[in-house]
Amino acid sequence: MRALIAFGTGRYSDPWHPLEATANALGGIVAAAGFDVRFTSDLDRALAALGDVDLLVVNATDPWRNGQTGRGAPEASTSGFADAVARGVGILAMHNSIASLRDYPLWRTLIGGDWVPGRSGHPPHGSLTVNVGPWADRPASRFIVEDEGYVYLEVDHDVDVVALHESDGLRHPLMWRHEAASTRVFYDALGHDLRSYASAEHVALIQRAALWCVRDS
Repeated sequence: MRALIAFGTGRYSDPWHPLEATANALGGIVAAAGFDVRFTSDLDRALAALGDVDLLVVNATDPWRNGQTGRGAPEASTSGFADAVARGVGILAMHNSIASLRDYPLWRTLIGGDWVPGRSGHPPHGSLTVNVGPWADRPASRFIVEDEGYVYLEVDHDVDVVALHESDGLRHPLMWRHEAASTRVFYDALGHDLRSYASAEHVALIQRAALWCVRDS
């Protein structure tokens, strides 16, 4: 199984997320689940050439932040991405990637949610209790991770929520899976920095998610 870890640089990066470091951590996690891993820091170019990729891992941020607007994506990239989705490439989207790839309309449909500027946010980084629901033959569980807990995301009704956390007396989805057309997509809102990947429970969830995305679990 071949995995491509695509991490943001340029307009797909920001000052707050150590994307290359977390991409390297993700590469090790996915490799330990049985994938042959390679990396790219050029998202647009990567999406144009996904023909040999079984799992696309996106670790990038919002290209439209600070009032910037879309400038479009290369036609080769949008068509290459659409072709990969049509054949059933698996997609694992991490953390702020919910707000990324905004110049790719298909992305919003696939990921099953969105970061809404002015509404979505997160409390200060710290200890976060993650409540994981039953998944396949696994019982419900709970673990603590050092991370950000996103709140008030837009979440579509047809996603299968895997994990939640509580903030301000409300329960907020943190992880979900979504099947759209031929593609399986798993979104994990955790992963702000390397502290998140120090959690063995989080690592195990990522590995299970990666395998689910390629229909190996």
